[in-house]
Amino acid sequence: MQEPIYLDHNATTPVDRLVLEKMLPYFCEVYGNAASIDHLHGARAKDAVRSARESLAKGLGCRKESEIVFTSGATESNNLALIGAFRRFRDKGNHIISTAIEHPAVLDTLNYLQSEGAEITLLPVDKYGVVDLATLENAIKKDTILISVMFANNEIGTIQPIKEIGTLAKSKGIIFHTDAAQAVGHEKINVYEMNIDLLSFSAHKFYGPKGIGGIFVRSYSPLIKLSPISFGGGHEKGMRSGTLNVPGIVGMAEALLLANREMSAENSRLREATNLICLRLQQTFPDIKFNGHPQSRLGHNLSLTIPDVEAKALIHQLKNKLSFSAGSACSTVKVAPSHVLKAIGLSDDEAFQTIRLGLGRSTQDAEGIASILVVGIGQLKK
Repeated sequence: MQEPIYLDHNATTPVDRLVLEKMLPYFCEVYGNAASIDHLHGARAKDAVRSARESLAKGLGCRKESEIVFTSGATESNNLALIGAFRRFRDKGNHIISTAIEHPAVLDTLNYLQSEGAEITLLPVDKYGVVDLATLENAIKKDTILISVMFANNEIGTIQPIKEIGTLAKSKGIIFHTDAAQAVGHEKINVYEMNIDLLSFSAHKFYGPKGIGGIFVRSYSPLIKLSPISFGGGHEKGMRSGTLNVPGIVGMAEALLLANREMSAENSRLREATNLICLRLQQTFPDIKFNGHPQSRLGHNLSLTIPDVEAKALIHQLKNKLSFSAGSACSTVKVAPSHVLKAIGLSDDEAFQTIRLGLGRSTQDAEGIASILVVGIGQLKK
């Protein structure tokens, strides 16, 4: 049986074979602990980490390589950014502003911080999933210490006005964090030009390995220090203890290097493909609704609401031909409508009738994908 076409790249991506080749020596040949700097094996591992850190810092527009702190992924990075910043700057205030469409890694962490005394304001978004800057500014209080707004949404692909939010936060002396798990490797990012103070990312979202990620922590104008949330050997400038995942770090750096190099051409190709799929489906079923911003969005993401067709039913119907998801695939199984889709105005029924297609490097036949979807939808609409 032919393998189904993979259309869930927002959930995870396959490791690029060039990335794998770069990683392989660090499993069995260069296997030292990067913290064991007194001997050659450790020094070699440390050199590999330093080189990777420099590459990642350059790819994100950092001033210094030391601004990159390695973690297990964006979930841990979000936890470190939010909890670490709140505990560090608690004496200056307790108010945090975020949005209603954040990933659970942010929303659940903010919910936890309420138990530590945090006051949380979750801003609404418009029908496209965009935060209003005036609403954000009006929400700022004298005790606001942190603003956290995701770069690009994992369900509907909408990209926020990150540079403008960063400029506003900087003018008010407020720390600005962005969960950029969906954006790094897919959108051009320069943390200093965008006035970002903290930025979370995960390698497996841009063709790197799972289990490795990082956080940018600004060191200049202003210098940001985070309170650690894990304790041990004081690794990563005391912000994240634990033996470094050298193969993962090397792979993540290579993955970002490749992704940034191919970004412009790949974005154009995938935007054309998602537009074609959407057009073909709406030509056959005019009641299909596109979700997210029509222009300011990830080029490889496509969220569609299909009236009278349950998303789970369509996924099951086409499981031998296509692999895609109903809304977000980043949480445990919950029989509840997506909070993101509800936030942009969809009803419960519409939320359960929404699919997410995440295209990627292996996606070639947009016409064929559209044809498969048309047949599957048509069978369920009868």
